[in-house]
Amino acid sequence: IRTALCNLSCSWCDTKYTWDWNHYSYNKEVKEMTLPEIHQNIARFSTKHCVITGGEPLIQQGKLVPLLYSLKHREYFIEIETNGTILPSDEIVKLVDRWNVSPKLANSAMAKDKREVENCLGYFANNSGAYLKFVICNPIDITEVENIVEAYMFNKQRVILMPEGNSPEEILEKSRWLAEICMNKGYILSLRLHTLLWSGTRAK
Repeated sequence: IRTALCNLSCSWCDTKYTWDWNHYSYNKEVKEMTLPEIHQNIARFSTKHCVITGGEPLIQQGKLVPLLYSLKHREYFIEIETNGTILPSDEIVKLVDRWNVSPKLANSAMAKDKREVENCLGYFANNSGAYLKFVICNPIDITEVENIVEAYMFNKQRVILMPEGNSPEEILEKSRWLAEICMNKGYILSLRLHTLLWSGTRAK
């Protein structure tokens, strides 16, 4: 389930249609849905695993509470993908099984004070259900990753490195050297499977 709006504007963002209204139409891209409509749409899939993504879902966390309660009632496993700059409420925390936290690095072209919020990253570092996921453009990004992991004493076994890219060729090229880094440092490698399979084509 993809939510609209984001509090960041990363240079390489591949979902700018959720927040960049200078280049995309809000009325065309954003669709308001009721809880029954959401459940009708996701009931088409046999899985009981639901990922709430964005944009930045925690901008709308108050509005998400009824949805998450209804998903839990239907025995869904719930993940939320967040950029780690907004602290989740206690009510949201009780309903989420896993957090995919993606702190932005300097390669995002976002100012550090906007992309690194200490109390938020500190909270997720102490949440056993949280994983850190970093977008990697170049090998020099690894130093910044290590500095963040060390500063917040994050468990390396819950750190994911993902190559930036919008084509299968670009993803595979970066994955070759990134795989070596992950093996040497004990991180997890994510290959952006959706890009490898569909080359960034959006679902209809």
